[in-house]
Amino acid sequence: MLTTFAASPPHTIAAFAVGYLLGSIPFGLILTRFAGTTDIRSIGSGNIGATNVLRTGRKELAAATLLCDVLKGTAAVLIVAHFGGRDLAVAAAVGVFLGHLFPVWLKFKGGKGVATYIGILLGFYWPAALVFCAIWLAVALATRYSSLSALVASAAMAPFFWWRGDTQLAELFAALTILVWIMHRANIARLAAGTEGKIGKKAEPVSSN
Repeated sequence: MLTTFAASPPHTIAAFAVGYLLGSIPFGLILTRFAGTTDIRSIGSGNIGATNVLRTGRKELAAATLLCDVLKGTAAVLIVAHFGGRDLAVAAAVGVFLGHLFPVWLKFKGGKGVATYIGILLGFYWPAALVFCAIWLAVALATRYSSLSALVASAAMAPFFWWRGDTQLAELFAALTILVWIMHRANIARLAAGTEGKIGKKAEPVSSN
């Protein structure tokens, strides 16, 4: 993956920028504002992702947020891959992921990246997205913790690509997984303390974490 960013700096920067601009579209906030719900940044985890949108009680908005956040990851990869090839698509993948985590429009305070992570998987190798979702669902059914499900599923992706012999994607998803875990550090602390909210739990005011 590192060679990708040294191959053609202008093209790499352009690919990263395309990805970042797509990733920084805050669909969760846009959809809930149009629907006239509570500002999702003031409830639950305070982030703009689908899990927090679900805490408004509007399942259709959460589903729409999830779909849009997935598709922006997929779109960034496929658009750039079509015009510039796989190496530049990797740069776009990094851009779209960072754009979702740190959107310029929201003072760099975005979501935690799980849906966009899935979208990137879809763009590069859709069976990997199915593996991710299967692991997520199994952990979620067993524990009802969305955060734990995402952590376990993401941790499996780099080994999955190494097993397939795809070093480039293994390195990419190792890096993205580290970011996912960093963004979930407060969730990890609550999981350890036994205070993490479960799927379907009624929304509460946003915590200081």
